[in-house]
Amino acid sequence: MRYTALGRHTGLRVSEYGLGTANFGHGWGGGASRTEAKQVLDRFAEAGGTLIDTADCYNFGEAEEYLGDFLKADRDHFVLASKYTCSPSPTPSVFDTGNSRRAMRLSVEGSLRRLNTDYLDLYWAHFADPLTPMQEIVAAFDDLVRAGKVLHVGLSNFPAWRVAHGVTIAELRGRAPIVAAQFEYSLVERTAERDLLPMADALGLGAVLWSPLGGGLLSGKYRSGEHGRLTEWKHAVHTESTVQKTAVIDAVLEISAEQEVSPAQVAMAWLRHRAHSVSTPFVPVIGPRTITQLDDYLDALTVTLTATQQARLDEVSAPSLGVPHEIGTNVMWRVLGSPEQVDRPRPPVA
Repeated sequence: MRYTALGRHTGLRVSEYGLGTANFGHGWGGGASRTEAKQVLDRFAEAGGTLIDTADCYNFGEAEEYLGDFLKADRDHFVLASKYTCSPSPTPSVFDTGNSRRAMRLSVEGSLRRLNTDYLDLYWAHFADPLTPMQEIVAAFDDLVRAGKVLHVGLSNFPAWRVAHGVTIAELRGRAPIVAAQFEYSLVERTAERDLLPMADALGLGAVLWSPLGGGLLSGKYRSGEHGRLTEWKHAVHTESTVQKTAVIDAVLEISAEQEVSPAQVAMAWLRHRAHSVSTPFVPVIGPRTITQLDDYLDALTVTLTATQQARLDEVSAPSLGVPHEIGTNVMWRVLGSPEQVDRPRPPVA
C-alpha cells in the first residue's frame, strides 16, 4: 500500500486507504463480531494500512471498544481518528450531542477511555449542527491540541463555506489549524466536485472520503439480491433511484467483465486514479465487514483502468455542478481561450 501526507499542512503520513469501522459491532444490527473485526484489522495492517477511522457513535460505542482492545499492544503503529457530535448513547441527551465545547469535552474523554489511549492522531467534528458557532469549535479544538489529547483536527460532513470559515478563523487567531475535511464521494455521489473537493485542494486540506462504493451499490451485489447496508441498516446507502445511477452501474459491470475483476475493484480503481490526479491526494475510507470484502478492496490496488475506461466512467457519472460553476466556467473560457490554451498553476505549498 502506498502512503501520502494528510494534506499540505501536516507531515502526518497515512496509508492510501483508511479503514472505516462503522461495521465493527452489533449495536446497529448487521455488523461484524469481535472476531471478524479483529481479522479485518489484522489483514488491513498486514497489507500496510495505518489509518483507522472510527466515531463515538459507531454501533453505540462498540467500534471504539473493539479498537481499544485490538490496539492496546501496538497503538503507535496506527493513525487513529475518531469523531464526536452524535453521542454513543442509544438515547442521547442535549449535553452529549452537537458541536459545543461541552459536547466535545465529554465526547473526547469517552472516546479516549473506550479506545484505551491517551491521545488521538486526528479528531473530527462529525456533522455540522445549526447552533454552535465555528469560533467555539475552533477554540475547543485548540484546547484539546494544547492539552495533548489530540494531534490534529478536521471537519466531517460540513459544507465547504463552513470549512473555509473554520480554516480562516484558526489561521487568523493562531489556533490549532483545521487540516482535513471528510465527506462522501464515489461514482454515484460526485457532487463534492462542486465545492468540497476544489476547496480541499485549494486550501491544502487532507480530503478523507467515505462510502467509496455508495453503500455497496457499486459492488453490484444488490442486483443479485445479496444483503448489505441497504437491507440491514437501511441508511447511508444509495439505490438505483435515477437513470444516471443505473447507467453508472451498467458501465461498472461492463468494465468489470472487460477487466475480469469485480465491480467493486473497478469503482475503487476509478477513485484511486482520481485521488492521485490532484495536487493534494485524497484518501478513501473503506468499510469492509468481512475478510472477503477487504481482500476485494486490496486487490483493487493492482487494477489499472485504460484511459478509455476511465473516460467512460467519468462521463457517465459526471455531476451537474450548477450555479455559479457552469455559467462562470463557460463565460471565463470564452474570455481566456480554450482550456487547452491556458496553463493553470498548481496551488503553492504553504
